[in-house]
Amino acid sequence: MKSAFKYLAGLVLALAFMTGCTQWPTEKQSISDLRPGISFKAQNTALLDGRVVLDGLDMGQAKDYQEGVAMMRVLPGPHMLNVTFNGQKLLDEKIFTSDGVNQTFLLQ
Repeated sequence: MKSAFKYLAGLVLALAFMTGCTQWPTEKQSISDLRPGISFKAQNTALLDGRVVLDGLDMGQAKDYQEGVAMMRVLPGPHMLNVTFNGQKLLDEKIFTSDGVNQTFLLQ
């Protein structure tokens, strides 16, 4: 019984010293997302239900990328941006996006 207690005590001491030798990170490092961003705003909030098409791909509704709430991250370079609402084109533009630049488009 005494020798089992000695081994258990020795194991606890060894584990305590081993955890004392590890160094925990002291600072948090992160990488900022520098991809270009696109967002939308509208005076009439119903227009935010319009469908967003970027380079021929349906990206969802404009309200999914409302200014101040969320942003669509895209690759840098030229893009075709279209927004339609009830069959009417609200936005039909060729845009160029650059790293670290966020653009907000007004829907009217």
